[in-house]
Amino acid sequence: MAAAQQASATVPRVGVLTQASSDRSPMFDALREGLLNLGYVEGRNISLEFRFARGDHTRGPQLAAELVALPVDVIVVEGLSAAIDPNCPVPVVAPVIVDPVRRGLAASLAHPGGSITGFTLMTTELNAKRVELLQRAFPAITTVAVFVNPTQASHKWAFEQTETGAQSLGLGNVRRVEAESAAALRELRPEVFSGAGAVVVLPEGVFYNYRREVIALVNEARLPAIYPERDYVDDGGLMAYGANVADNFRRAADYVDRILKGAKPVDLPIQEPVKFDFVINLKTARELGLTLPRTILLLADEVIE
Repeated sequence: MAAAQQASATVPRVGVLTQASSDRSPMFDALREGLLNLGYVEGRNISLEFRFARGDHTRGPQLAAELVALPVDVIVVEGLSAAIDPNCPVPVVAPVIVDPVRRGLAASLAHPGGSITGFTLMTTELNAKRVELLQRAFPAITTVAVFVNPTQASHKWAFEQTETGAQSLGLGNVRRVEAESAAALRELRPEVFSGAGAVVVLPEGVFYNYRREVIALVNEARLPAIYPERDYVDDGGLMAYGANVADNFRRAADYVDRILKGAKPVDLPIQEPVKFDFVINLKTARELGLTLPRTILLLADEVIE
């Protein structure tokens, strides 16, 4: 434990604990960009030590323990915050933490009170809005399939808010489609959405990191869908509404810098996102034979042709 609390003797080490399989991603590019803007050059005056869960959340605690034992000076965690002890001996920055107070990871946003700080995606608050946008784009839909990871603590609240939002709009039939890992995701077939008129994908680390598989599955079913982050649309999804993940990672670099200079997570408030995206991919719409009304296109921050 004492060794874990010691700072690196030379170049500071930043551990990165992630659901992903690779460090080549818009979110990690943004983290590197943020660090570079603060004067940190990877391999020269900072080291990034990645640990990849590869879509298997059960590996989180083991990988977190590896980073603590190295030791690292700070851990950046993505999609595996449940694997981190709130009293971890190493400071933790979570750029996309979900409902940290409700999950017991922080006493409050203003005063986290433990080893974890970071940035939220306001995920649960935005779920009803996604259903609203989906219905405005496709008013004929009557049933919605909601893609969830049942192993994540936040999925229950996210599903409830999505279901409540759908019912308030007259969409009485809301179905769950579940996948808890990359392996489970790859086993699904388009028939899993049978009977649904549209799909809502809930915010979730596995889904985000394996979004190409999610998009391929939904598009093969030829259903309209809305996703929680713009990266899905960049990779061929139809629509997305939510906080900008890359921007949160870019901002997280500032917290890493402040911690390396002596700040404590307890003194760094958990911040909400400042950049949101509503993005539509018209190329995907054409490929799926879908037509979006001009009113919804005018609401979009960006339309990909």
